[in-house]
Amino acid sequence: MTEGLPPPMALFRMASGFYVSRAIHIAAKLGIADLLAEGPQSCGELAKVTGTHAPSLRRVLRLLASVAVFAEEADGKFALTPIGACLRTGVPGSMHAVVLLFGGITDKAWRELLYSVETGKPAFNRVFGMDSFSYMAQHPEEAANFDKAMSSFTTQIAVAVAAAYDFSSFRTVVDVGGGNGSLLIGILKANRSLRGIVFERPDVAERAKEHVRDDGLADRCEVIGGDFFREVPGGGDAYLLKHVIHDWEDEQATAILKNCGRAMGPSGRLLIVEGIYPLRIDPSDECRGAASNDVNMLVCTGGRQRSEDEFRSLLHAASLKLTKIVPTPARVGVIEGVRT
Repeated sequence: MTEGLPPPMALFRMASGFYVSRAIHIAAKLGIADLLAEGPQSCGELAKVTGTHAPSLRRVLRLLASVAVFAEEADGKFALTPIGACLRTGVPGSMHAVVLLFGGITDKAWRELLYSVETGKPAFNRVFGMDSFSYMAQHPEEAANFDKAMSSFTTQIAVAVAAAYDFSSFRTVVDVGGGNGSLLIGILKANRSLRGIVFERPDVAERAKEHVRDDGLADRCEVIGGDFFREVPGGGDAYLLKHVIHDWEDEQATAILKNCGRAMGPSGRLLIVEGIYPLRIDPSDECRGAASNDVNMLVCTGGRQRSEDEFRSLLHAASLKLTKIVPTPARVGVIEGVRT
């Protein structure tokens, strides 16, 4: 929080913001929130279980208590707060996997932000020697955590999209680049007569099959592996792309959209679920989120956030026409397109 601080102190608070983010990452790796789920504990107790140095752990937890991640009680024990409870694993609203992702490989890539600014290329590739998609394919543990992290956001987005956009006229929705299927699962649960197809890279598709099966939707949702730069499955009334297009520059994004356009029938709909980049950035939380995500795409994938006009131009290049944008409470819009 910088509100009310003198400008030099406000800037210092921003510049040293990594103090807190690194501390949160350590708390997530150590599983502190899960240990506190049953009640407050002393640093000695926590250090014994986590194999850490109790006085040093206490210093980190006090830093986190200063930003309400944990609470320091009168007897010196530490307790969960509503924010800290989000670091628990296996609970609704858990952000544990998100913290591990952004405090881990994403943080390492961001340390080379200057490289991206100087070259226009993703720093991720420089740091890890390969693009982020290849990295995930070769590191299954990181990929599994990435799935969990994205599901943390997608579960909320699915509820918002299902409530905001009318899917009742569709029989089959194809979720292109659908990850582990979280978005389509949410939409199918809200629309009982709808059928779905999750289309993903073969390695991701295997994880999606398990997720779909665990949610009891295997009879209504097929999972297909493939490459959306080559082709996408036919037979869908709607083709859904959530946070796929922002991973790519215009040339690659246009190729994906063209393949979707070829696959869908004359009356089909293309549905891009993404944030709309504001025309002008101000200090609001919404603008900070959009700008932060845009730079994260620069660093990690080489993609970008796009404004309404940029989406319109992108669709036009793929022989599609933007028909409407349906806002949702989840800070994403459903950008609808049809064939021209």
